[in-house]
Amino acid sequence: MTQQLAPLPTGPIGRIAFLGTPDTSASVLAGLLAAQVDVVHVVTRADKKRGRGSALVPSPVKVVAHEHDIPVSHRVDDLLELATPIDLGVVVAYGALVREHVLARIPMVNLHFSLLPRWRGAAPIERCILEGDSETGVCLMHVEVGLDTGGVLACERIAVDDDMSADDMRSELARRGVGLLVSALRNGLPPAVPQVGEPVYAEKLTVLDRRIVWGESADSTSRRCRIGGAWTEIDGARMRIGSLRATDDVSTRPAGEGVVVGGRLVVATGDHDVEIVALQPEGKKMMSASEWVNGRRGAPIHFTT
Repeated sequence: MTQQLAPLPTGPIGRIAFLGTPDTSASVLAGLLAAQVDVVHVVTRADKKRGRGSALVPSPVKVVAHEHDIPVSHRVDDLLELATPIDLGVVVAYGALVREHVLARIPMVNLHFSLLPRWRGAAPIERCILEGDSETGVCLMHVEVGLDTGGVLACERIAVDDDMSADDMRSELARRGVGLLVSALRNGLPPAVPQVGEPVYAEKLTVLDRRIVWGESADSTSRRCRIGGAWTEIDGARMRIGSLRATDDVSTRPAGEGVVVGGRLVVATGDHDVEIVALQPEGKKMMSASEWVNGRRGAPIHFTT
């Protein structure tokens, strides 16, 4: 039997708990604290092993919380045991669903980086870019048991520029999201409005989502690069593409064939040429394309299609 959700509070909101994990969540938490929001407890994912020594590294959210002497735990259920109850839980990319028995006792809102119900799920920013959406936004929504299904309390839209990277978009949406949250906490939560439209799910990205397929259009190639981590292969080795830009020149060579024009590395796609600006060969650091070209000493350039 489905439990009833705890009702959202009315009027200005005092004590809140913050649930989040990555850098984006940390920037939102920092923004709330700068606005003097009373964050009394933080829940984040457990420390992870990173680096050669496999040392445990705290999440970015945990780092910010410790800098402000805010208690931190790794279990959402700990919120049920606080000595003084909280008024609201604020979720920003926590990384796991909040269980029903918690939502029955603690009202929660979520800052989601899409125009719901489009791009519910794990990778809304990257899917927005890959699909070539012309606009996106950030929504403040009521947390329900389902995946990003709750009513929307507030929303702000932004245009998606052709050169906007996923990191650029994430930073801008986080900044605007802080504004939505601060306004709602100070003035009271707006009424939740049911989501309208066909739900579209933002599946978690795979390695193949980031692989450049040179036979695609220059626009598609650029979008794969803008989500970050784009890669291709040359001479059997993987190469990361740091940045590229489309040109107006129609490709006259086979897709994936590169030429050097005035020191620039230009590669054919399915329609127009693109210029690779920065790249990272396997086992090396990121470098300019011109630096890499100089090191090849005129060897043919054919990327795997």
